[in-house]
Amino acid sequence: MSQVTQSSATSGKRKALPKKDISLGDRVQRLFTSLCAQIDAGHFTNAIKTCDKVLRLVPDDRDAKQTKLFLLLQTERYSDALALLGPSNEKFVFERAYSSYRLQRLDEAARLLDGIKQRQEQDRGSTHLEAQLNYRQGNYQIAIDLYNQLLDSSDPGSDEYSDILTNLQASQKHLDFINADYLRAVDGLSSKHAPPPVPPSTSHGTSLGVVPAINKAEDAGREPIPVRGVRARRVPKGVVPGVTPPPDPERWLKKSERSTFQQARIKRKGGGGATQGVVESVGGSATGGHTGHGRGGAHGRGKKKK
Repeated sequence: MSQVTQSSATSGKRKALPKKDISLGDRVQRLFTSLCAQIDAGHFTNAIKTCDKVLRLVPDDRDAKQTKLFLLLQTERYSDALALLGPSNEKFVFERAYSSYRLQRLDEAARLLDGIKQRQEQDRGSTHLEAQLNYRQGNYQIAIDLYNQLLDSSDPGSDEYSDILTNLQASQKHLDFINADYLRAVDGLSSKHAPPPVPPSTSHGTSLGVVPAINKAEDAGREPIPVRGVRARRVPKGVVPGVTPPPDPERWLKKSERSTFQQARIKRKGGGGATQGVVESVGGSATGGHTGHGRGGAHGRGKKKK
């Protein structure tokens, strides 16, 4: 029984098969297969990581470098593209010029394009870039000539034709503005003289608030300033805008510091003494000037009440 159980136990345990060593060529081939699938699906970020894996295995693989450069340009990582190319790479000069142009390094891009023209290696892509560079630098006439050259050799039904036509129209508008519209606007400003300012009047009519006729004519041509209405939610309950009197501006002061409190104290003290004018006495005679006392008539002080 023991032998049977041991044999069954050993047969139940499966031994792990040793992994087969994959050759370098097979690993690179698998990575390139994954790379093609990622590019077709539009997963450019993952495709760049796959290129890095290939370059770690084969640092001098040209296909991996070129594919990574394409992916970096597609994802607008122009600084990384220049770092991948290096300063002494003469093969991808156009890619260096385009990356420099997108990074606003216009002088560097123009220098690289001049080198391409001297070697007579300029193609449609270089012509496109040269036209865009001249447009960015304000050389609109040169950009128009280059766009016309590209437009004559492109298919009218293609997307390239519509893009070139749009850029050509933009360059033509800028050139027309500089040559005609700008000068016309400057001449219009120089021909229009502002009227002299009206001196401040010190007449009696102005001091009373009468506005001169010139000011009224100027104000008549102006648009009235819109008056914003009061928001209903900000109006307290029971208050009607324009009808309810405004609150007391001294409501935040102490009562002893308010102006109404001082006036009330003066009224309580008796109004400031005797009155002036003509006062008739009890006998019927009139006496002028001040009366003898503030109250009690001509008989002096009145009797105290018990």
